[in-house]
Parts: sequence; structure tokens; C-alpha cells
Amino acid sequence: MSRHTVRLKDVVVGWSDLENAEPALGRARGRFRPGVGYELVQPVFELFARAVPTPGGDARDDELLSRYHKSRDALGLSLEDHTGRAIRTSAIHIADYSAVQGGSIELEVLISDREYWNSRVA
Repeated sequence: MSRHTVRLKDVVVGWSDLENAEPALGRARGRFRPGVGYELVQPVFELFARAVPTPGGDARDDELLSRYHKSRDALGLSLEDHTGRAIRTSAIHIADYSAVQGGSIELEVLISDREYWNSRVA
């Protein structure tokens, strides 16, 4: 496994090994480790945790969820592999349940980059 870095322009938001991969779905996820720039985007991902208070649960607040999607998409986050190569994604989601006792932060990425999947499966 290798480190995948999430960036907001030139600022490192955090990283993950994306240890759980589902190539057939184009999805990878793993434990997220915040970087110095995470505080810049954390309020957006806290919106999601407020809209969906139980990890893996259903939305309880559709208005908050809609605000979350618009805000997340406006961030323009990017993903890089351990060499610094940009990986094409269609969505980058950080499930931040750190405010919940025993909660964690997980990165989930929809990766539309065939080259990435070919190299990961090889």
C-alpha cells in the first residue's frame, strides 16, 4: 500500500493508504490522516456528519446533505499517488466522525483513472 495525498490547490489536506479498494466499482477508501490544511475544509465534511449522524446510515437532513454536496464539489480537491502523480477522480469524500466518541475519519474516493486501477491491480 502507498500513501495517497488529498490537496486543496497546493495545500495538503491529509493522506490515506486507501487500504480498501473495489476496482470494479472504481472506489477506494481507508483511514484518513489529517494534514495541516485539513482545518480549511473540515467544516464542509462536518456538514455531512450532521446530515448523516450515523456512519453508513441514511440521511436525516436532506437540506444539510444538499449543502454538503455543493460545498464539497466547490472545494476542487485533488488526489495524488505516492509519486505526486495526479489521479483522476469523480468524487473525494471525507467521512469525519471524529467529534463522536470513538469516531474516526475515513477517506472515500471514486477514481475514474484506468491507469491507476491497472497499476494498483498489477
